[in-house]
Amino acid sequence: MRALACLVALMIPAVAAAAQNRTTLDIYVIDVEGGNATLFVTPAGESVLIDTGNTGELPAKRDSDRIIDAIHDAGLTQIDHLILTHYHGDHFGGMADLVKQIPVREFIDHGPNMQPGGGADFYEKVYPQLYATGKHTVAKPGDRIALKGVDWRIVASNEEVTAPLPGAGARNPECASFQPIDNNIEDPRSVASYITFGRFRTVHLGDLTRNMEFKLMCPTTRLPPVDLFLGMHHGQDSSNSPVMDHPLHARVAIMNNGTRKGGEPFTMMSIHSAPGLEDLWQMHFSLLSGQEYTQPGMFIANLTDDNSAVMPIQPIKAPVPGTPGVQPPPAHNGKAYWIKVSAQQDGTFTVTNQRNGFSKTYSPHN
Repeated sequence: MRALACLVALMIPAVAAAAQNRTTLDIYVIDVEGGNATLFVTPAGESVLIDTGNTGELPAKRDSDRIIDAIHDAGLTQIDHLILTHYHGDHFGGMADLVKQIPVREFIDHGPNMQPGGGADFYEKVYPQLYATGKHTVAKPGDRIALKGVDWRIVASNEEVTAPLPGAGARNPECASFQPIDNNIEDPRSVASYITFGRFRTVHLGDLTRNMEFKLMCPTTRLPPVDLFLGMHHGQDSSNSPVMDHPLHARVAIMNNGTRKGGEPFTMMSIHSAPGLEDLWQMHFSLLSGQEYTQPGMFIANLTDDNSAVMPIQPIKAPVPGTPGVQPPPAHNGKAYWIKVSAQQDGTFTVTNQRNGFSKTYSPHN
């Protein structure tokens, strides 16, 4: 502990200097194999981490270590606010190990877990010990996270939604053809955030389902248009309906999918037909997309450990978890690459694929 304290003390001056030189809101979309971990770093050096990746993966600590890599790249010595969107293992999995490696000042969630299984065990036996090390906040729609120069609003939590934000209230023609879908208990309770930095706007919806998208955006919108769409429920078709994708008018979307999780044809058609979309970036090539619905490789952050010589043309159907004889998804336990966004106050933002260095800058609309 004494050695750790000395190391942190040595790092503080360098981190403070780095914070003084920041001019952008930086966002790291971290590869956690179809889970979620998204790190925001403000120009003031404050941080918000949304979710902490998968659980039960080998090798041990894989996802928490990937998050720590991004934290180190950002020059942080603590996480100021950690949002747990909901109690699924692909969102809380790395939290226990992460908290051992870096202090977390505030834990934010939607309140008690409502779904039996691993989430219930985590909520009852593990999570209270973690948030006891900092502040614990149950998010309500309309709440704000206090950040210098960044307006962070909670727009959904525990199946409740915000009042319309300034700039929203437009009639949504997609509501007339909305198709509801069954969902589990926890996904629709996700904590969702709307973030504004100058003229730059982005949204992270956790795993909000189609029915919650309808609640937020019909018959008129509660969220105004954005530049960047995050937290797309891994690109799964239980979310990503046109009632959300189309009125957001996002110029760029980043999909936190896995090799065999998300990127289904319904989602790909919905997002690619959204007015104003310029590019979709992905964590992985999805077998559920095939070549029919996928993106060019320069927009995809990660490869698998043993790459096939042939990409399937037609998409496959997602296998039912636990079905006997189903092969595991293609493995990717080696070097993981993030997609990083750097946004300026004038609305300009740059997206970079860490794997291949491909970078694209989006100039603000007049």
